[in-house]
Amino acid sequence: MLAGHQRRLGSRAWAGLVGVSLIIGACSGTAASSPPAASEAAPATAASEAAPTATAEAKTLEIAYLSFAVANSYDAPMLGAAQAAAAAGNAKLTVFDANLDPAAQTKQLQDATASGKFDAIITQPLYGAGLVADATNAINAGIAVGNIDQILGADNTTAESQIPGLMANVAFVPSTLGRKIGELVVAACTEKQANPCNVGYIWSVKAAALDATLKQAFDEATAGHPEIKVVAEGESFYTTGLGLKASQDMLQAHPDLTVIVGADQAITGAVQAVGPDNNGKIALIGYGGGAIALQGIKSGERYGTVMQMPATEGRLGTEQLINAIRTGTPAPGLDPLESLPEGGVVTKANVDTFLPLAEWPG
Repeated sequence: MLAGHQRRLGSRAWAGLVGVSLIIGACSGTAASSPPAASEAAPATAASEAAPTATAEAKTLEIAYLSFAVANSYDAPMLGAAQAAAAAGNAKLTVFDANLDPAAQTKQLQDATASGKFDAIITQPLYGAGLVADATNAINAGIAVGNIDQILGADNTTAESQIPGLMANVAFVPSTLGRKIGELVVAACTEKQANPCNVGYIWSVKAAALDATLKQAFDEATAGHPEIKVVAEGESFYTTGLGLKASQDMLQAHPDLTVIVGADQAITGAVQAVGPDNNGKIALIGYGGGAIALQGIKSGERYGTVMQMPATEGRLGTEQLINAIRTGTPAPGLDPLESLPEGGVVTKANVDTFLPLAEWPG
């Protein structure tokens, strides 16, 4: 599955990573065997429509791809789509694997810049704010920089580029994602007419800036509903096993839970915790939009999820970066989730629309 020269660094301890912005995708340990087709619904940009010159087109571009974790099931289709787009655009990707280690990713960005080997660098940030200075250094060194998936910067409320000279930026907006998760919880509590509506909230990585943004937006979305109370919390690190344990612990302490919410992989653990006789008594709400989650919504074992599009991000980000280099015209920032029907919010009522759109296993 992997292309280019990989650099594998061991994952370092998460303890003490306060304010680190980590991935939405989960460490399932199973990479997709082949990336699904990227969505065609994302809007074209002026840069993607510009015609490159024959001389520019002839040059094979060398691009460093800074993956947050190659073995990650969310990352695999993103990387696969980026590799396909690079091949189509006469470019070669060399893959650097940070393996969920923000410090390693920072060092890889510095090394790629200093090597003099690369025309461009694609960042897939673990901690976007921490990469700003080194990404700026790369740009100042004459290397084109593009960004995909997570925000490259400190503002988690916009997909607009936050670094002068950034050539492409295709990323989801964490504050929007958190709001939609909260709105799903409101819908579930309203349907159940539950008062109180007791929520078990599973953080992915509690110390991460991304998770802090998601929770803040979640709280804002539910603030007008005093019946909604977060009575228990857990942490999954985007794994099913820890999602199972967190759910079991919460249910033991609070058997009257109405909702459990977390990343799709954590909710796969919650499905096991509530058991086959749950029958929707406890609403299970995720985010990520993986195939497993969508099938669970279809069958009724889950209430809903919010879609994400890793393959589309990998494809568009790579295409736009290559076009920007060839034409000299940077692409504007883009959140591809804006193109999804119904805001990408999935429930049983509309899951058939989203089943063909899943871009990662979950």
